[in-house]
Amino acid sequence: MLDFNNNYKKLYSDFEWEIPEYYNIGFDVCDKWAESYPEKTALIHVLKNGQADQYSFNDIKCLSNQAANMLTDKGIGKGDRVAILLSQTPETAYAHVAIYKLGAIAVPLFSLFGEEALSYRLNDSGAKIVITDREGAAKIASIRNELTKLEHVFIIDGDYENCINFQQERKKQKTTLTLCKTRSEDPALIIYTSGTTGQPKGALHAQRILLGHLPGVEMSHNGFNNDDDCFWTPADWAWIGGLYDGLMPSWHHGIPVVAHRFEKFNAESAFKLIKRYNVKNIFFPPTAMKIMRSAEPSRLLPVNSIASGGEPLGSELIRWGQDTFGVTINEFYGQTECNMVISSCKKLFEPESGAIGLAVPGHKIRITDDDGFEVARGDLGNIAVKAPDPVMFLEYWGNPEATGGKFLNGYLLTGDKGVMDENNYIQFIGRDDDVITSSGYRIGPGEIENCLLGHSDISNVGVIGVPDKIRTEAVKAFIVLKSGITPTEEMTENIQLFVKNQLSAHEYPRHIEYVDVLPMTTTGKIIRNKLRELHEIK
Repeated sequence: MLDFNNNYKKLYSDFEWEIPEYYNIGFDVCDKWAESYPEKTALIHVLKNGQADQYSFNDIKCLSNQAANMLTDKGIGKGDRVAILLSQTPETAYAHVAIYKLGAIAVPLFSLFGEEALSYRLNDSGAKIVITDREGAAKIASIRNELTKLEHVFIIDGDYENCINFQQERKKQKTTLTLCKTRSEDPALIIYTSGTTGQPKGALHAQRILLGHLPGVEMSHNGFNNDDDCFWTPADWAWIGGLYDGLMPSWHHGIPVVAHRFEKFNAESAFKLIKRYNVKNIFFPPTAMKIMRSAEPSRLLPVNSIASGGEPLGSELIRWGQDTFGVTINEFYGQTECNMVISSCKKLFEPESGAIGLAVPGHKIRITDDDGFEVARGDLGNIAVKAPDPVMFLEYWGNPEATGGKFLNGYLLTGDKGVMDENNYIQFIGRDDDVITSSGYRIGPGEIENCLLGHSDISNVGVIGVPDKIRTEAVKAFIVLKSGITPTEEMTENIQLFVKNQLSAHEYPRHIEYVDVLPMTTTGKIIRNKLRELHEIK
């Protein structure tokens, strides 16, 4: 852990990574606590009816061991991919632990993904098994003939045609397990990230990913060193934010985690959950806070820490956090490929208006020009992270060309523009690409465009993000219809539903504009700046 008795400068200058040769996430977040404090609370699962089930670290150890033995019986071993298509459930958490214990590779998938999004990710990763629920099983069933490498589908909530009952099979297994001796550099996780062109890329991470996250998580939560610490985030565990900015680091520190899936996130329910379960540590995407501002609690809800990332915070949200929870929100920065590398930390230094914060100890951040060389302080450039770094991804799964393009002159390029001042504070200026940031999600326009081109009435399409007071940005699609087809309000609704069903509910275009032609380069690329200009004219 970081020593918060020191000042930031000493923490940063004295920090040295201690990455062991052999390391296993599953043992770290579960078994070490089960051996020393077996009854210590690990998970509080809040059900739809408001009741809650509690799981100790020993419970998680036994459940994950049974799940690991079950996966072994189905042929899963070191390096095999197992997809998890679930939201915040106990099965999600201990399935991850089980997969890591086997030395296999977890592939988390967002429960709102549609058939097209699932088909691509499952085929690209070569997942042999999917663990899901009835809702997910129905989606998988509709594309099962496309998934040539998928061997088994486990379902956690009952029976479904051509699926294996997860709970029944798990209960047949022993609660003991011989842990796979994994190296820190062994692959453990593939999380798909969206880009501006082409299909999503699978960021492959090593077992060391958790160790790499710890300084940033500790910094953004003022040390994680209170006896009453209890963590919760509305961010889904399918994304790196919910999973490795929250669940796994909390369990590394032996901190209980509250899990709950909101049918639809709303302020009143969130305030009630925080109060009822005495939540003290929160990771809030900015969009969640914007929604919660609409329903202030009746009194102060004191917490130990709030961290936020994904979008820049403004002074109004900072002030709201202080008034509502009695703490200064610590903002952090990173991305799926290299996360939690910059952070603010009220306990160590005063935040600077407009800045994300300072480099987290252990991470070397530079602002570089397009040739990979550092620019002068105060000059705009690319936010870059010195390689190698324990939190940095190994590669893009099966995509060496994209992997090579991510690095320049010994640095990982985040694709974001920023400025570093004379005091080393880093300001995020904007994205160097066209990824849309909406409700804390990074959305690639290319994937949405590919989906929309599958609609029978659409000839061509260009997608951008447009300003949105609640979501930061909303998805807007400029659509060219096929000859002879006239746009109607019913058609717009049909197109939006098409994307929701085929891709994901968080990626559908909230705004649609029909145009005769799209602005294109001579090589056939959409000129998105021209689309933004068209939107501004409207």
